Amino acid sequence: MSVKGRIHSFETFGAVDGPGIRSVVFLQGCPLRCVFCHNPDSWRVNGGKKTDSATVVNSILQYRSFIKNGGVTISGGEPLMQMDFLVDILQRLKDEGIHTAIDTAGSIPLSKSKPAIDLADMLLLDIKSLNSMLCEKMTGKSNANALEILRYCEQTGKKVWIRHVLVPEYTLKKRLLEELAVFLKGYTCIERVELLPFHKMGEFKWKDLGKNYKLYDLEQPEKADIVMANNVFREHGFTM
Repeated sequence: MSVKGRIHSFETFGAVDGPGIRSVVFLQGCPLRCVFCHNPDSWRVNGGKKTDSATVVNSILQYRSFIKNGGVTISGGEPLMQMDFLVDILQRLKDEGIHTAIDTAGSIPLSKSKPAIDLADMLLLDIKSLNSMLCEKMTGKSNANALEILRYCEQTGKKVWIRHVLVPEYTLKKRLLEELAVFLKGYTCIERVELLPFHKMGEFKWKDLGKNYKLYDLEQPEKADIVMANNVFREHGFTM
């Protein structure tokens, strides 16, 4: 039986959300309130478009020949919020022999998210900040669930790509980047680290939604700062 759920959007051919060319499904709903979020319209659980898991997978299968060397990434919002919907999509894709990844901030406790994590071939895990107080300041939640999920992936050998957003005045500080790199170096499950520069492309959505956006005056990172950040992680042996 197909499971009903809500999606925010769908990207047919993605090249930056996991290995190879991938279809990317963005599920609706997120418990975080990141100050730098570029999709605040994805927050509302009852927003987006109603659909069901069979319809989602059938849409993906139309592009099987294009994603055969890549796969499918389920993103959000926070995809782990819609667990039954997510698990059924993952299982159907697995039955079709299609590689799957979950792009998550790890904001749902492992006790609830474990079934989806176990089914997926890999995680793209967004660590907002290693500093829990800073994480809470930026997102409204601590980093405890994300770190618990990372530890579980280490225990089970689940492949992980770490994502980290470089936000000036928040996370784009060499000391914080050094601390994060040293911490992550202890995990053998991590295949690569992706540093994502803060951008302002979703700024207009905050205004359209009547939300209080605090970063209007914040500039995007300078090229030199991005090079510095990437070098920090390369120096600790990470593939970028």
